[in-house]
Amino acid sequence: MIKRLILVLLCLSQGSFAQNFEDTWSGYFSYVSIKSISQGNDKIYAASENAIFTYDLSTEEINTISTINGLSGQQISTIYYSDSFGILVIGYENGLMELVIDGNENILTVVDIIDKQTIPPNKKRINQFNEYNGNLYIATDYGVSVFDLAMLEFGDTYFIGFGGSQVRISQTAVQGEYIYAASKGAGIIRALVDNDNLIDFEQWSIIGNGGFKGIQSLNTELYAAMNDDTILKYEEGIGFLPVGNFPLPIEDFIVKDSFLIITTNKTIHAYTNGFIQVDSVSSLPEFEYELQSGFAFGNHFFMGTNELGMLVVPFGANQAEQLLPDGPINNHPFSIDASPGQLWVNFGEVDVFFNPFPLTQIGISNLREDTWTNIPFEDLFDANDLVDVAINPDNPEEVFMTSYQKGLLKIIDQTPTILYNETNSPMDIPNNNQALGIRLYGSDFDRQGNFWTVQSRTDKGLIRVSPSGQFQLVDISTIISGENELALSAVSASREGYIFFGAVDSGLIGYNPNNNQFNKIGEEIGNGNLPTNNIRSLAFDKNNRLWIGTLKGLRVLFNVGGFFEEGANTDAQEIIILEDGVPQELLYEQVITDIEVDGSNNKWISTATSGVFYLSSNGQETIHRFTEANSPLPSDNVQDIAIDGLTGLVYFATIDGLVAFKGTSTAPRENLENVYAYPNPVRPGFNGNVTIDGLTAKANVKITDILGNLVYENTSEGGSVLWDTTAFGKYKVASGVYMVLVTTQDALETTISKIMIVR
Repeated sequence: MIKRLILVLLCLSQGSFAQNFEDTWSGYFSYVSIKSISQGNDKIYAASENAIFTYDLSTEEINTISTINGLSGQQISTIYYSDSFGILVIGYENGLMELVIDGNENILTVVDIIDKQTIPPNKKRINQFNEYNGNLYIATDYGVSVFDLAMLEFGDTYFIGFGGSQVRISQTAVQGEYIYAASKGAGIIRALVDNDNLIDFEQWSIIGNGGFKGIQSLNTELYAAMNDDTILKYEEGIGFLPVGNFPLPIEDFIVKDSFLIITTNKTIHAYTNGFIQVDSVSSLPEFEYELQSGFAFGNHFFMGTNELGMLVVPFGANQAEQLLPDGPINNHPFSIDASPGQLWVNFGEVDVFFNPFPLTQIGISNLREDTWTNIPFEDLFDANDLVDVAINPDNPEEVFMTSYQKGLLKIIDQTPTILYNETNSPMDIPNNNQALGIRLYGSDFDRQGNFWTVQSRTDKGLIRVSPSGQFQLVDISTIISGENELALSAVSASREGYIFFGAVDSGLIGYNPNNNQFNKIGEEIGNGNLPTNNIRSLAFDKNNRLWIGTLKGLRVLFNVGGFFEEGANTDAQEIIILEDGVPQELLYEQVITDIEVDGSNNKWISTATSGVFYLSSNGQETIHRFTEANSPLPSDNVQDIAIDGLTGLVYFATIDGLVAFKGTSTAPRENLENVYAYPNPVRPGFNGNVTIDGLTAKANVKITDILGNLVYENTSEGGSVLWDTTAFGKYKVASGVYMVLVTTQDALETTISKIMIVR
């Protein structure tokens, strides 16, 4: 009934159904910080920063709802479940509303508040939902809006401040014949709930002065929470009378069934009529927690913490069960790196000017076999602001992370083992400036297993760590002044062993370890042709071309081998594409945050404002463009990319969470022992590509029908090729069995596989 009604009336609301991406994407969100809790349909709903998890009260199963299922990825401010309509309503900081209907199969995005031109963007926050007679009263930072849950459309909006001005409403409640609105600064305002002219501010009157965090109706009683954490009870004809006061800040103030639930940052309390306390929790022996939301249902407290997920405590007990979906330690990844079967994530941060302050003291996360291991900050030897991660390609159990203040962290077998700093390595703090510290940033391994990184604000800015752990500090003052350079950035090693690193002020620097020779390029044709000297990312492709991401666009250095030769052309080149027949520079003026090369030599490029671009090997074709509008990316500000070469999975670290695209380009294998095709069989209605995976480099792939007629042929760039199930692009092949014949480049190894097509 609800689905049919939505389809009929969808045109009445400024909204649309969100797309589900479960077949092609995975989400890796953190659920440690619980902003809001609700209940219905035999489930508890818990909202983290930008995703939801559900706890089934009967089966005790935990499931998640995120951008993968169609949520926006924006910052959630409150949630509410309507038992009458079977809808979970999600409110956001920016005024967006989303309705999860029938579990997570249908998600309706409603943008009426966002699109309201008369409301400033900083006043659109949704603070609370209150259902009454089929209407949802929405308390916002501008006033109160009404949403019809049956028709799924907005009604009136009430601006009820002085003279009809916009005023922040924290909560609404209906008691008797009145609707009450609690304002942070304008008191308690009420009007007759059945008045057809509530859009007229003169129909509303102030009955309580001061600032209020909330107002709730408990059976026949009305309670309000003031900004100073005093609890008031309303008596008609008398006014608001104090009934209690909390020494700790009230974080949540709600009613569920016959309980008034008051949550402070350390305690949770349940009250019945007459403000009689039924139970409370003030401490738990196994948990050090800070609360930001609370709920009570079925004689259990559900406590939303800041860092521990949700804690469930039965009434009369002080032992808690922790409910926390598996995920990383934080929802704001900064740097990631992947190797077959694993991903490492850190959460330090520097701004666009390479300023690490305020310092971040956050742990690190490791994903293996779909299970997260989270290592707390206390185990990291005080290494704050970890900003880059590099997995040793020769030993995936060895991981280095650079700190932009404390030095170099080494991890072995998921265990932090040592922090290299001024006390145990040749690295030193420039001018003994402790606030500056040892500012390491980009890093890479060369083909000999040496680890390279850069330290800012010192002339000994290039650092090599040998496989045996020996440090070498390289003086860069012959090419740039490290002491005067704002920051050194990305690092990448070429197949010859040349080390290239970027700077903010000085452009691209190359170093030849064989003869201690430097060279650099910068702006202007003849001097390097960079769009800016501010280098942000570097990546060598399989043709040994250096792709350069800057604060103002993209360049490619084709002459890497001649970079140190006298008189050689070392200008980097822009990629020119035709857009509607007009030549355009690819990624012109874009802030490039990372560049990664996949198994097919295609390029994944992330930006600070425009999402992710997936380009062909030469950059001439855009294969994919992912943004928060057309994909599960929770933000268009993508900090970093990492690729699992074995599976083709492409991870994206955005400022609001971590997601992964199930890519098809894998690294080449050493032999043809594990060649396979998927999907297989190809069933009716499938319109995508079949992936033939497990290939060696430059393998020849032929596909024939059962009679031996050739319908497809290609040579692999990496470990896979794609077949669109057509006969050389002319027409879809018919149902039947198709033979896949694979031969290595040297023709010494062959294998045969089969694909079943069902039309």
